[in-house]
Amino acid sequence: MNVCFIMYPWAEMNPEDDSTLAMIHEFVKRGHGMAITTPANLTIRDSVAYAFCRCVTRKDKIPNSLKSFHSKTEFYDEMLPLAGFDVIVLRSNPPLDMIMLNFLDSVKDDVFIMNDLDGIRRANNKLYTAVFEDEDNEIIPKTHVTKNKEYLKKIIKEGPEKMILKPLNGFGGSGVILLERNAMKSINSLLDFYIDNKDGTSNYVILQDYIEGADQGDVRILLLNGRPIGAMRRVPGEEDHRSNVSAGGRVVKHTLTTQEKELCRKIGPKLVKDGLYFVGIDVINGMLVEVNVMSPGGITYMNRVYKTRIQEKIIDFVEDKVLQRVTAFERRKKLRKHVDDA
Repeated sequence: MNVCFIMYPWAEMNPEDDSTLAMIHEFVKRGHGMAITTPANLTIRDSVAYAFCRCVTRKDKIPNSLKSFHSKTEFYDEMLPLAGFDVIVLRSNPPLDMIMLNFLDSVKDDVFIMNDLDGIRRANNKLYTAVFEDEDNEIIPKTHVTKNKEYLKKIIKEGPEKMILKPLNGFGGSGVILLERNAMKSINSLLDFYIDNKDGTSNYVILQDYIEGADQGDVRILLLNGRPIGAMRRVPGEEDHRSNVSAGGRVVKHTLTTQEKELCRKIGPKLVKDGLYFVGIDVINGMLVEVNVMSPGGITYMNRVYKTRIQEKIIDFVEDKVLQRVTAFERRKKLRKHVDDA
């Protein structure tokens, strides 16, 4: 099986904590052909989608540690057709590169792509939680998404004592701030900063009710094919309200509560229907805060805390998907031959 990761540069990885590296390592250990590229390295030649790839040199012995694997992996460069791969895994950080998806549209019927392109288009930002139709706010906190400053100020003034403000296309906890109604004098400058760009354009922001218990951290749950395969609690650092590890948070063990299991049961079928097979969700006090479909992380942290290897389940799933596609193709080929020979 030949696999291509469309991702961020190899040199930018943190070799001890990178979930993408853990997945690549597992593919290579199993003897699969591996190539990596970035969205900027996609190209078209004679109306065929290609990528300038860095291909992993095959070796008999693969280092067990991610750090050693990262430093000792050797590459050779090759321009390769995307339709020639069995699997394409998208692991680029937000914001979504729409041109990248346009390149991949031409091969989506030939290659298993994780996650599905149309699913990513629908779910690439924090608006996706609206598809779960939670009018009574049983699983999703009250959420407002807009560029209208007057509307935002009205909601803040009339809303609860505490609210969360964040950019629509942020990731890794960047730009997430806690608003308190007694700080209304600062609201105008905050909204100007978040919404207005120097070129005259504007950005959408999310205003969300503060969930009680958020100061104790959140829970990252990884779902594969609609079912949870791992979870961890992220606890904020002493000097930051955000629990993201990239913002100084730390990871502790977590057992899914009945409420969290029910949340996964409710949203899992919709994720699978949209082709969002590998997803990370952020949950606070049983409430869904975000759905991460671009490059969900947490694999290495969960592995350390629980002494497991979550990437094995993911690669098992991908191998099964490819086998199903190959089996279906061979069956159709055989049946068509039978008709042709009639």
